[in-house]
Amino acid sequence: MKNFFLIMAMALLIAGGCSNSESIDKKEVTAVNGQANLEKATFAGGCFWCMEPPFEKLNGVVQVLAGYTGGRVENPTYEQVSSGTTGHYEAIQIVYNPVKISYQQILGVFWKQIDPTDGGGAFVDRGSQYMSAIFYHNDEQKRLAELSKAKLESSRIFDKPIATKILKLEAFYKAEDYHQDYYKKSPLRYQVYKAGSGREEALRKIWEKSGTKMDYKKLSDDQLKKALSPLQYKVTQQCATEHAFDNEYWNNHREGIYVDVVSGEPLFSSKDKFDSGTGWPSFTKPLEPDNVVKKDDRSMFMVRTEVRSKNADSHLGHVFPDGPAPTGQRYCINSASIRFIPKEDLEKEGYGQYKKLFE
Repeated sequence: MKNFFLIMAMALLIAGGCSNSESIDKKEVTAVNGQANLEKATFAGGCFWCMEPPFEKLNGVVQVLAGYTGGRVENPTYEQVSSGTTGHYEAIQIVYNPVKISYQQILGVFWKQIDPTDGGGAFVDRGSQYMSAIFYHNDEQKRLAELSKAKLESSRIFDKPIATKILKLEAFYKAEDYHQDYYKKSPLRYQVYKAGSGREEALRKIWEKSGTKMDYKKLSDDQLKKALSPLQYKVTQQCATEHAFDNEYWNNHREGIYVDVVSGEPLFSSKDKFDSGTGWPSFTKPLEPDNVVKKDDRSMFMVRTEVRSKNADSHLGHVFPDGPAPTGQRYCINSASIRFIPKEDLEKEGYGQYKKLFE
């Protein structure tokens, strides 16, 4: 189908007497890899022309390459892949700076570019070469991909199962030069194809209908074990306590919010965080009181008040009546139960309504 739209685009160009041979320079992979602390993410989401633009706009993304992966043929050509006989997917490989943008954020953008329930292709393009997939580079990417997929499956956005696969990256082959930044080099041809593919309208219907807020339900134990690190699982699911002064956020002073590590539901704000001297993140109050549930805890031969997240039912920690003014409360929270989102990332992570807290 893509070739059909290309023919249409060429006809329009000839009829209109216009052409565009603009080429945008892109750093070669070898040069990019020479920079320190850069990481890669690889996704398939149908036509790679359409998958490049959303990621190239992201702050922290250094490079996006169109290419092929997942198949049996070394150094395949576009003609071979488009025939559907090589086992390869059309894919993109993203080089990014993890200090500026996280893999979780990139995953969030990826899901919004596809219909994850389509197991036969992508929009007008049909065939295995156009199916969606996440190709992980290491075990941590696999864990985060499994978590993001489990969260999507547990939401009420889709009536059909999620078809997007999570696969280990074996090799990525850069596509021919004319495919790189195609939307910049040949904007008219690209727009003709994109309009005819139905991608834009389908995505608008899918994600505008769902909104940015998900209704969560409890994940299965198998899903949680796949998605969480061993410590996160022990803390959130078995009420374990991490070591004081040896956890991720006890000494974090950046501005932003803290969300449930499983569901993403907003829990606490840096505005209400204080140094309790205990070695755990401490807050005077929740950011969203309805998302924090209190329960009696009679373990360890004492009576305490446990706090859990409402939707994911994660064990967060305990609340004590020895905090500072104005509430006099100390929400003592495990870092393993929460994820920090800095204020500059609130919009792109889907928490834009909290930006006003820091303005």
